[in-house]
Amino acid sequence: MSDTLQTLKSRRSCRSFDGRQISTEQLHAILEAGTYAPTGMGRQSPIMVAVQDRETLALLSKMNAAVMGRDCDPFYGAPTVIIVLADKQAPTYVYDGALVMGNLMNAAEALGVQSCWIHRAKEEFESKEGKVLLKKWGITGDYEGIGHCALGYGEKAPLKPRKENYIYFVK
Repeated sequence: MSDTLQTLKSRRSCRSFDGRQISTEQLHAILEAGTYAPTGMGRQSPIMVAVQDRETLALLSKMNAAVMGRDCDPFYGAPTVIIVLADKQAPTYVYDGALVMGNLMNAAEALGVQSCWIHRAKEEFESKEGKVLLKKWGITGDYEGIGHCALGYGEKAPLKPRKENYIYFVK
């Protein structure tokens, strides 16, 4: 089996990061993989914001938890979070952003880095506080939060058996 197929089969979400930071080289390789995700008509509607600053991570965690109405760390202690946003002017922006998220997580797995897709980016960056952050980061335009890719090291979730009737053939 090819390395790519093995990577796709072995990736699992990590919901218990140990706090060890990934290397700059790993981060850049993962981000580069995100830039190669397919997008509708090649528009490249998504953008990525890589966050490793502890203060910013704490703020994002608080904002994300507030969307759920909870007081917890939705990022599970991940030392790096990549926020994927996509330009709402592209008709395929949600799908484009989802494909970027997939590339990020699969690239991380290929490099021995654990990952987890954390939702609620849409609500975070629709908020007043989220819009302030985007402006602070120099991001202008009509972007919607697609997801957060939490990265680091820790325990991956166990493999769940594949469900029956996952695949149908029409010949």
